Amino acid sequence: MSNDVHGSQVIGVGIIGYGFMGRTHARAYQSAHRDGYPCRMLAVADTTVQALDQTQEAAGNIVSSAPEIDSSGITLLCDAQELIQRSDIALVSICTHTQTHVELAIQALKAGKHVLVEKPISLKPEAVRSLADFASQSQQVCVPAMCMRFWPAWVRVREIIESKQYGPVRSAVFHRLGSRPTWAADFYTDDTRTGGVLYDLHIHDTDFIIHCFGTPDAVTTAGDGLHLSTIYHYAKGPVHVLAQAAWDYQPSAGFQMRYTIVCEQATIDFDISRDDQLMIYHGDSSTPVDVGPLTGYDGEIRYVLDLISGQPDCNTTSMNDASMVASVLDAQRRSMEKGIRILLKQ
Repeated sequence: MSNDVHGSQVIGVGIIGYGFMGRTHARAYQSAHRDGYPCRMLAVADTTVQALDQTQEAAGNIVSSAPEIDSSGITLLCDAQELIQRSDIALVSICTHTQTHVELAIQALKAGKHVLVEKPISLKPEAVRSLADFASQSQQVCVPAMCMRFWPAWVRVREIIESKQYGPVRSAVFHRLGSRPTWAADFYTDDTRTGGVLYDLHIHDTDFIIHCFGTPDAVTTAGDGLHLSTIYHYAKGPVHVLAQAAWDYQPSAGFQMRYTIVCEQATIDFDISRDDQLMIYHGDSSTPVDVGPLTGYDGEIRYVLDLISGQPDCNTTSMNDASMVASVLDAQRRSMEKGIRILLKQ
């Protein structure tokens, strides 16, 4: 890390993989920089990109009004190892295809870099566990990019759940529905590499459910690689927890991201398509909650920057969490294939 004009340590950032998600990370880093975070984008490594300012923009699920990426001062590299070995880079975002995540993350940690690695970490629980074990022995920050933990409306609902200000939760239902991604078509049409909708979309709600309620005692999942639903069974906790994910919607139907949390004294409802995305219904009152303009991508990157800068860990998101999520996803996969409830080891 170097110093900025005010004497603060500047965190040099490199991104490996510059497709849709790599560019999403780049925007979030530059947004953080504009808001005073001591970070600077220095390099991108991607074997398929010819020029940073000529990268074709892919349309993602979440519509963002973030400004265009400023590519000035950013070096484009073809070799991920060259980026990892640069002495001026302290933090590496890994935004490559899933099968490369664990190896690249371990290489970056060995080189003394902090790491933010995109989900899913791997389709294999044992591979995620190996990275979690390696990260626990490292002095560096290593965080899974579980963006819903940092989405403002989701942060708010978790605060409500934990505070029990409206009583305990009775029911929690999540929907994440859209069409198969159109960027990196050769990758997203191969379920053996992506894991299908289970690992691309459903992972978000599985992670957030665990974040809020802990590891379920069992799961029951029905569907296929394009559309599925999971019931999360808790012996102690909400009586009804359900999440649905889909890749089989027509593109013109758009993307739906919603949740409804029913507490004893209030119903909390989020819909990303509304002007008032987060609503609290309490008795006869309906109250919109202002959640601000930032996204979960902004939140996860600012969280990592804060950890590197020595700020207290107020979210506690670690590779151990990613390892637990991988185990639950694997149980969901087996439940879907066998048509049975799968018990989870506690």
